[in-house]
Amino acid sequence: MTYDLYIGDRTFSSWSLRGWLMLEKFGLPYRTHLVGLYSGTMAADLAPLHPARLVPVLKTPDDEIIGETLAMAETLAERHPDAGLWPVSAGLRARARWLCAEMASGFTALRDACPMQLQHVNQEFVPSGAVLADLHRLEDIWTAARLMSGTEQGWLMGDYCLADVFFAPVAARVIGYDLPASDESRTYCLKTIRDPAFQSWRAMGLKIRYDPFPYPTGCPTTEWPA
Repeated sequence: MTYDLYIGDRTFSSWSLRGWLMLEKFGLPYRTHLVGLYSGTMAADLAPLHPARLVPVLKTPDDEIIGETLAMAETLAERHPDAGLWPVSAGLRARARWLCAEMASGFTALRDACPMQLQHVNQEFVPSGAVLADLHRLEDIWTAARLMSGTEQGWLMGDYCLADVFFAPVAARVIGYDLPASDESRTYCLKTIRDPAFQSWRAMGLKIRYDPFPYPTGCPTTEWPA
C-alpha cells in the first residue's frame, strides 16, 4: 500500500515540500518521482496523471490521482485516521484546517516577493509594505494558535500536525530572506528547518546545482543556519 508522490525541485518547490512532509512526517509509505519543473518537461511528465497540471500530485495505491495539497491532506487523513495528521481535539482540528486553508489561498505578497529557496540566506532584503502585512498576519494567527493549544514553544497545535506541514515553506522564507519576526516566531521557524525531515529534504535538493540561480535578489548571502 504505497503512494506515489510527484514533486518538483526540492530546493524551490514549496508545495512539493508540503506534499512530501505529509507522507514522511506521519510514516506513510511512498515513492517520489521528480517532475521537470525547471527543465521544461513538467507538462509531459504529468501527462499520464491527467488532469493534474501542477506539482505535487499524489497517486494512491488504488490509482486515484489527487492534485492540490489540501485535497491530498484530507484524503490522507481519511485513509489514515490514526496517523495524527489532524489534532485529536475537535476545536484544534478546526483551527488547524483554518490555518491550512488560509495558507493555501493567502500570503500572496510574501510568496511572490520571497520564493522559497533553501540554498542560502539573503541578507539585507527589504520587505515591501504588503510583505510586512503578511508577516504581521502570520504573527497574529501563530500566536492565536499557541494560545488555543496552550503551547508556548514548539509546534503550533502542540503535537506536529498538518498546520506545521503547510507553514514549513513559510518558515523557510522567514529564514531564507532574514525577514522580521518575533522571538517566538523565529524560534518556531528555526525548529521547523532543523527538523530531521526538513533537513533530509534540503540535503536531497542541494545535490543539484543551478547556474544561473533561479531567484537572484542582488542581496549579499550567508550560510543557511546549521
